[in-house]
Amino acid sequence: MEGASAQAVGTGKGREGMEREFTVVIQKDEGGYYVATVPELRGCHTQARSLDELTERVKEVILLCLEVEGQEVSETGLKFIGVQRVAV
Repeated sequence: MEGASAQAVGTGKGREGMEREFTVVIQKDEGGYYVATVPELRGCHTQARSLDELTERVKEVILLCLEVEGQEVSETGLKFIGVQRVAV
């Protein structure tokens, strides 16, 4: 796979009326699709041909995952620091 990045995506209102942010890991697969994964939400991922389309889709899938989880997402205690490439 080629390249990876992470970004924070806001998604509507949380329990206390505040917008929630989630870390999104983005990769590009062999077929040229961008694939987004949200580590805080089990099974939360999507894909698209463009980054603009991916951003819209990832917001939709986060809302769906929150709906399934009942808006209760446990804090993992982990904080995203970055991505590093290592050659071996």
